[in-house]
Amino acid sequence: MSKRKRLSPPSFLSAPETPVPGPAEALPGLAPRRRAAPIADVAADSSAVAALDELSRTMSDAREGGRMVLELPLEAVDLDHLVRDRLPIEDEDMAALRESLRARGQQMPIEVTRLESGRYGLISGWRRCHALRQLASETGEARFGTVLALLRRPDLTTDAYLAMVEENEIRAALSHYERARIVVKAVEQGVFASDRDGLQGLFGAASRAKRSKIGSFITIVRALDGDLAFPRALGERLGLALAKALDERPALAQELGALLAGSRSPEEEQDRLRAAIEPRPTPAPAKEPAPAPQVDTPCPGIKVSRGASGAITLSGAAVDDALHARLLEWLAAGR
Repeated sequence: MSKRKRLSPPSFLSAPETPVPGPAEALPGLAPRRRAAPIADVAADSSAVAALDELSRTMSDAREGGRMVLELPLEAVDLDHLVRDRLPIEDEDMAALRESLRARGQQMPIEVTRLESGRYGLISGWRRCHALRQLASETGEARFGTVLALLRRPDLTTDAYLAMVEENEIRAALSHYERARIVVKAVEQGVFASDRDGLQGLFGAASRAKRSKIGSFITIVRALDGDLAFPRALGERLGLALAKALDERPALAQELGALLAGSRSPEEEQDRLRAAIEPRPTPAPAKEPAPAPQVDTPCPGIKVSRGASGAITLSGAAVDDALHARLLEWLAAGR
């Protein structure tokens, strides 16, 4: 008779322990929370990581694409990255900007491009940066030590200059002189090969008439930049007349350099310019004195003179009515 295997209850001593929900997991009146399966934990972790990666990519793309406003240390922004198209600003304009920043803070971000070593090159916003620097120096407040900025990525230097010009054309009333000056400076920096290329590259969207006027002011910039104390105040009419005079009189630039020295106001400077370029009246040629009339004395008491026009004049004590009558008779007789 075969030996039968004895059956015994299973032993739980070697079985892995399964955590039992503690009191914290079972609230009165609620069923104990069921532990999620390990695969669910992995899926949840993967989803969280994917969402975080997506958020990071979105934030990075927004920052690099110029759609996110950055807060940068003001010292990290190179204000001389580009030659500016704005000339130094009068005290009244800068004072108004400082008061606006003091009262309301910076409302419009500047535009920068990324440089090496954690620095940024300024594309537009030169006035705001200078006003913030002045406020930081004046007050010592930390809020003026940073600047709000949008990051731009111009592919070429020409694109950076164009971005600066476009921003100022929209937000600032640039003078013709300032427009012409940025063309000249961009050519000097090697950004464009010629004034014509620079004019077309930076102001290609402007009308032909406007580009022509800017081109005329380029003549003034090349001749008098540094000699004019108030170039922004130079109006269109006087500027075009000045450009024409400089083209016609090559030596005029040197004359004006000395003439303009010491101008104390825009009005005084413009008066000096007008005096130098307005047509000077040509003095009338001196008339030669008329020759003295020829005088004859055919008889005592009568003088006969003949002028340049052929007129014959009789004068003297013997010239009377009787002589007049005899003369008429003589003429009538054909003698």
